[in-house]
Amino acid sequence: MEKLRMTSPDLTEANIDKLAELFPTVVTETLDADGNPQRAVDFDLLRQELSDHVVDGPQERYRLDWPGKRAAAFAANAPIAKTLRPVREESVDFDTTKNLFIEGDNLEALKLLQESYLGKVKLIYIDPPYNTGSDFVYDDDFAESRSDYLARSGQSASTGERLVVNSESNGRFHSDWLSMMYPRLKLARNLLSDDGIIFISIDDHEAPQLRKLCDEVFGGSNFAGQLVWKKGGTGKNDSQYAVVEHEYVIAYARNAALSSFNADPEAVVSTSYNRQDERGRYSLVRLDSKTLGYVSSLDFDIIGPDGRSYRPEQPAGRSQVARWRWGKDKVSDEYNALVFEKGFVYTKNYEKVGARPRSLMTSERFGVTRTGRKEAESAIGEKGIFDFPKPVKLIQHLIRIASDTDSIVMDFFAGSGTTAQAVMQQNVADRGSRRFILVQLAESVPPDSGASRAGYISIAEIARKRIRGVCGKARGELEISADGFRAFTISSTNLLGNFHLPDETGQASLDGLVGSVKPHRSPEDLLFEVLLDWGVELSVSIVRESFDGCGVFIVDDGAILACFDQNLPDNVLHEMAHRQPLRVVLRDDAFISDSARINAEQIFREVSPTTEVKAI
Repeated sequence: MEKLRMTSPDLTEANIDKLAELFPTVVTETLDADGNPQRAVDFDLLRQELSDHVVDGPQERYRLDWPGKRAAAFAANAPIAKTLRPVREESVDFDTTKNLFIEGDNLEALKLLQESYLGKVKLIYIDPPYNTGSDFVYDDDFAESRSDYLARSGQSASTGERLVVNSESNGRFHSDWLSMMYPRLKLARNLLSDDGIIFISIDDHEAPQLRKLCDEVFGGSNFAGQLVWKKGGTGKNDSQYAVVEHEYVIAYARNAALSSFNADPEAVVSTSYNRQDERGRYSLVRLDSKTLGYVSSLDFDIIGPDGRSYRPEQPAGRSQVARWRWGKDKVSDEYNALVFEKGFVYTKNYEKVGARPRSLMTSERFGVTRTGRKEAESAIGEKGIFDFPKPVKLIQHLIRIASDTDSIVMDFFAGSGTTAQAVMQQNVADRGSRRFILVQLAESVPPDSGASRAGYISIAEIARKRIRGVCGKARGELEISADGFRAFTISSTNLLGNFHLPDETGQASLDGLVGSVKPHRSPEDLLFEVLLDWGVELSVSIVRESFDGCGVFIVDDGAILACFDQNLPDNVLHEMAHRQPLRVVLRDDAFISDSARINAEQIFREVSPTTEVKAI
């Protein structure tokens, strides 16, 4: 019975896979520090493959560079042994919502989401620290102790106390900020869909560096615009030069050839409009998809007008499994708009009409800083809690021009949770079903702040309170739907660090290796770590049933069954097998002996031979 990996993906290995696909001769084998064989890249051969294009050594080139860039790139690729633990008591409508709120370092969150949401996020909006000299600096410590890291990076004094001020007199003023942003943007790019767009709020301090950084991460050809937001008021007269009354929103596409801004909120991206009806010109887009993650509820028969049964086309000889992009309810509602041709089902992709969005976003239309503060206070129900949240209308506008009605929207610098409110309000405006993923560090509120005086401990706590307030006022003055959210917190893996190779384990040490799960970790904790490992979306449907007293999770309408009880009786295994799931996961220590484990595997081979059985 194969064990699951239970760590975030090793992106270095993934990059070697991509090189092997393009240039198989450059991938070779070497020995690691322990003498074990491992794959490696022969850079001499790679240079030979790209001999006309490689710039190497001390040659001058046009690029953005800074001290710590290589370490930042390594930070993006290094795997972590962490997981997301569900927090039901902090959630709203946990069992039915499709929205996620994650508390923890966003670099770790982005790593954990790499497989479950690879290429699935249509829009990312972030409002990162502006590097004004007093903002929090993320300390991405992977290879050193915390104290060593803080000392090396200039964030602690010789006596050990933390220095949070990143003043311009510090030579690392820009470098620290770029090293913080670089790995996060690299990982965020992986999550964007092919037609996805990222928006980043920034001020004058780092706008030039951010543009160059995004040119490197996303490609200069994918620059989609630098929008100017007039944040209101007449500006302060304490500036040495010009009075500053604006900020920027910098936009980059994942692929400029496939992405564009919507003028019509219902429009989607298209490159060819060769048909026309009473609504306008349109192109056809296949309703089935081989790139979106498989969901069993999106794999069903559609009966065409001719009585023929249509199903998603499964790719021959490939591991992916196709599915419809729409669910049964939407297919039923939009059936008359579907086109059945050449054995496939298509949707109509209409040409956009109207003017392009303007690059100047005025305070009259999109709100000011004061507007954002009032909106946050209204949702939370208290004043003076959060200082500078962005206005909901500003982010809602970005969602309207750059997402579809069923898109996933992400914000990994969530702050007070404005993006969640903007998503819900836009869903009401156009009857959409967008989902949000928010990530916020458990950053402590300043001790002398209004939030501290009100009893709040962290910004993440404020954000959850705001989203709960928005959901609670669904029929009130905000007039938005109560979508809820599943709350998670980043934690160490649920598994004990007692894994050894067979040659490393003697008979005398076996008694200490019996348990595999840490104390005080719930079955639901284990379930979500498995879902992450398998690349399953964390919003998937989950129902818990009792099989002869054993708790069994029914995931994604029965596509996955999971049971983390110990000493499983055969009748429970038989009942699980008779459900014919695609996958089953059990605890490795659920069996009292090797013969019991072999018996379990035999039950599934006989009753449900296509079921993939794994253990943790």
